[in-house]
Amino acid sequence: MITVAILDYGMGNLRSVARAVERVGGKPDVTDDAAQVARADALVVPGVGHFGACMRNLREQGLDAAILGFAAGGRPVFGVCLGMQVLFESSEESDEPGLGLLPGRVARLPQRVRVPHIGWNTVTWTGTHPYVQGIADRTRFSFVHSYAADVDDTTTLGVTEHGRPFASVVGRGNLFATQFHPEKSGAAGLAVYEAFVREGSSL
Repeated sequence: MITVAILDYGMGNLRSVARAVERVGGKPDVTDDAAQVARADALVVPGVGHFGACMRNLREQGLDAAILGFAAGGRPVFGVCLGMQVLFESSEESDEPGLGLLPGRVARLPQRVRVPHIGWNTVTWTGTHPYVQGIADRTRFSFVHSYAADVDDTTTLGVTEHGRPFASVVGRGNLFATQFHPEKSGAAGLAVYEAFVREGSSL
């Protein structure tokens, strides 16, 4: 059974993520300790809230370096919602820089649609990845957010429309992230976590 560190920096749906990881065969370890993160087999960066507050919390606790070090080591990293957004270079929501693991800037969704974007919406696959293999095109997942990354041919795996097309699933190397909440997305969301845990077990 692989150990999956679930990063606790004061902003995340930690219990739901931990339950989902445990349900698909992983051993969840909710932690705010960088040394404990470093010992894990895989890492989930969850998040709900403000981009700037998230980045300040990460830096104050030294957890930004923990994420960067983990990613550099080649082990699986999974960002969820705000945890996806902080992997990018920056966000319109704040002057705080992001982690810069993925290129690009996160932007606010258009005012002409309801913001925040809350509820179920479809994902159209634009790329392939082991974590979403076998999940049908236009499967519905659960979203709660006001900002989203632009579509980028080099990193975007799935696209969702809400006022504009945005990247709802991204990946590069050992990095993978979703703007939706897999832990709130029923069987399809659990399938994504199961593939993530399985990938970690194979390393």
